[in-house]
Amino acid sequence: MTVALMWEAKAAPGRGTELLDWARSRTLAPAPERRETLTAPGGRVLVMTWWDAPYEAELPEIPAPADELVARPVHRWRFETAE
Repeated sequence: MTVALMWEAKAAPGRGTELLDWARSRTLAPAPERRETLTAPGGRVLVMTWWDAPYEAELPEIPAPADELVARPVHRWRFETAE
């Protein structure tokens, strides 16, 4: 089964590039099968990782950055492949 983890954060004003660099530098062990980093206006950064694991598996996740780097708490979602 494939599980996708989504991590999304909104940067504090003027800190979008710094948040993007921070998110890109986070390593996960073990590494996911696939990882993509996306951005959107307003300093939003989205990291998606794909894993060959059951939905409820314990998987490494990107932590929350320092409070001064973000405008609000990090949002996280977990999805599984639809049959």
